[in-house]
Amino acid sequence: MEAKNALRNELRARRNAHVAAIDPRMMALMFKRPPSPVAALVPEGAVVGLYLAGPSEAPAAAYARFFHEAGHKVALPWFESRNAPMVFREWSSPWVDELLEPGPWKGIVQPVADAPAIVPDVLFVPLVGFTDRGERLGQGGGHYDRWLAHPPAARPIGLAWDCQLVEDLPHEAHDRPLLAVVTPTRIYGPWEPAA
Repeated sequence: MEAKNALRNELRARRNAHVAAIDPRMMALMFKRPPSPVAALVPEGAVVGLYLAGPSEAPAAAYARFFHEAGHKVALPWFESRNAPMVFREWSSPWVDELLEPGPWKGIVQPVADAPAIVPDVLFVPLVGFTDRGERLGQGGGHYDRWLAHPPAARPIGLAWDCQLVEDLPHEAHDRPLLAVVTPTRIYGPWEPAA
C-alpha cells in the first residue's frame, strides 16, 4: 500500500508537470475522437461509460460527443456520497451542461440524480499510471476496480498521457487489468481480457 501511494504521488507530479507544459493550442487537439482501432473495440449499440476529467487527467468529454453522435448511449459515474458505490447514469446529451450537477468530489460534476441508471458495456477509465501489459494504477479509492468486478464483461480502456507509462506497478488481487490504453501518440493493446 505504501509503495502504491508513493508511486501515485510521483506519477501525479509527473502528470501535472507534463500537462502544464503542453501548449493550450495543442491540448485542444488531443483526445478529440478515439483512434479507429479503439473505436472498433466498441460494439455497435454498446453503452459507453466515460468520465469527466479532473485536473491534469486525460480528457474524455470529446469521446462522449463522438460516441453519442455514433448512436451510443453515454454513461458517466454517479456517486450518492464519497463512500457510496459508483454507479453509472446516462448523460443523454454531452452538449447540455444542465444535465450535470456537482458531485461529492470538488470540481467534478456528474449526471443529475434522476438520470436513468445504465450499465456500460465499454468503459473508458482515468488512471494515474499504466504498464504496457494493461496494468492500471488508479486514484486509490478502488471505485473502478470494484465496479469492473461486476459485471466482468465490461471492456475497460484507459485514457492517459504518455508520461504515465511505467515499467512495473505494484499489483493486488483486486486490481482489474485494462483491455487497451490510449495516449496522444500511441495505442497499447488490446490485450486478452482477464479470465
